[in-house]
Amino acid sequence: MALQASTIYSLQSPKDISLNEIDAELNQIWQSYGITGEDGGLPSATRATTFTLVVYEPEETQYLLAALGFYNGPIDGILGPQMVAALQEMQKKYGLPETGTATVETLTVLREEFAKGQRSGSGGEHPTGRMLNSASPRIADEIALRNPCRIIALFPIAGEDEGVKAQVSAYCPIQKQSSSTLICCEYITLSGTAAALERIGGMIPALLIGGLPKFLWWKATPDPNNGLFKRLAAVCNNVIVDSCNFNEPESDLLHLQELVETGVPLADLNWRRLASWQELTAEAYDSPHRRAALKEIDRVTIDYEKGNPAQALLFLGWLASRLEWQPVFYEKESGDYDITRIRFIAQDQRQVEAELAGVPVADVGNIIGDLIALRLSSTNPQADCGTVICSETGGCMRMETHGGAQSAGLFQQVTSLSEQKAEALLSQQVQRWGRESLFEESLGVTANIFKLAN
Repeated sequence: MALQASTIYSLQSPKDISLNEIDAELNQIWQSYGITGEDGGLPSATRATTFTLVVYEPEETQYLLAALGFYNGPIDGILGPQMVAALQEMQKKYGLPETGTATVETLTVLREEFAKGQRSGSGGEHPTGRMLNSASPRIADEIALRNPCRIIALFPIAGEDEGVKAQVSAYCPIQKQSSSTLICCEYITLSGTAAALERIGGMIPALLIGGLPKFLWWKATPDPNNGLFKRLAAVCNNVIVDSCNFNEPESDLLHLQELVETGVPLADLNWRRLASWQELTAEAYDSPHRRAALKEIDRVTIDYEKGNPAQALLFLGWLASRLEWQPVFYEKESGDYDITRIRFIAQDQRQVEAELAGVPVADVGNIIGDLIALRLSSTNPQADCGTVICSETGGCMRMETHGGAQSAGLFQQVTSLSEQKAEALLSQQVQRWGRESLFEESLGVTANIFKLAN
């Protein structure tokens, strides 16, 4: 069930300012509104001093082009050849000058056509499942409702490099339990081309609240060679990504491993989505005789929603890291089902075969690549290690039909979509920071699997 949106009091609507006025303008807001109104009608407003969240959020042009079917490249705010071609195609269709840039007229038409699609029910949904609606808060706003803080939003935009534009604003979610005092979020929004944002990257650390945790939510694919990314990652306590949105999961997960090796404290929201699967797997082998049978597992089958194998790969990396399996073989086969076969060698030199299957589904969920079902079994008919875990009855039936040599314990798990959404997971993530050894170990095994292909 989705959380009900809180009532928001606008302390300061977005105000355009120059870059060197940001701190002074924010201080002015709190000097003006930090006391109760004379008539007592307004509660006092308190500046949130909890943490700073920097959000690198690719701009709306690519989202709108993708939603309307013109663009299928990475949502990264970069005006590359695909983006130029998509803009020209869209501009030609709607009789606009074919500049290949996001002109004001182009953006206006994109927004209008997107809105028409929403009203008619014929479109308007981004391929990742996230609805774009100017009336709906961005995910950063959803975080602020749960965790009042300072949010620095970086919006790389396509088009001509005209420097960086800055806005400041402040909003206060009104909590029923403490309506006498408002704990307010402050926003700093910086927009410009990727190159322009990189140029002013040196001033961004000065905007982070000193002495408090600092988080970087990098919503594009992380690039170890991106100057702005490197600068921000170096000063933040946690760098947060979401591998369900990776365009090239294998190479992008390898990039994550490179970042871990350089000491970047990474967190992947998609890793958080595996928690219930990991817990049920561990629970299946809690009893002493089942725990002893763990070493008999030599067959692993994982089904996931076709489109992004990141969850399946990370789960397999976790399992292999816990059972100390070393990958020795890796191959992929594309088709109706995307099949990945991986072979491991266990400590006692037994071979362990794993198969990941990308299953086409009619009802795609909000998260691309969600796990559907998994089966652990053994070729030893005397072993009592067979286990099936699934998110739906159909997945369980498929696993049972293709069962192993012994009967399987069955655990049905249906995960609430509200727990899967990035904003809910991010709200949990900002309660902790630093390096996560279990994730890093699992990612390390996953990276070693990919290296077998080279």
